[in-house]
Amino acid sequence: MDLEPCEAADVEALRSFLADMDLTTSGLDAAGVRLWIERDARGAVVGSTGYELSADGCHALVRSVAVAPEERSRGRGGALARYAMDRAAAEGARTAWLFSRRSGPFWQGLGFRPADRDELARVLPDARQVRAFRESGQLLREVAWARELGAGSASVAD
Repeated sequence: MDLEPCEAADVEALRSFLADMDLTTSGLDAAGVRLWIERDARGAVVGSTGYELSADGCHALVRSVAVAPEERSRGRGGALARYAMDRAAAEGARTAWLFSRRSGPFWQGLGFRPADRDELARVLPDARQVRAFRESGQLLREVAWARELGAGSASVAD
């Protein structure tokens, strides 16, 4: 897996990729959102991952974890998710949170458990996804997940 930081020039390609994967595209270019992309030999985005920290740095909202259909079933999704969690933990985050209505079994395999979406919104009120979901009314339909981070905890096997 060869990840590169998502730069301003990459945001539109990432936005298109995530839209194709039916994932949230809001706030990709916002300050404080950390994103990485993986490209194929032609330069097309085939994977992505990222997170956003809470104001106190204790919580990370994992987002934009996606793998192109032709690249799936090889452990890439788990590797991308672990990359974001490891980076967030290295910055001091103790808890990882995310929204996912469709991929619960995947996230449970990485140690996530169902969580209270209102608690997620409380600890990450300024996260771009939280704000967008509140403004659109979508927050009430979202499913939240959480897991603790720490030394070695993000390196759960696939």
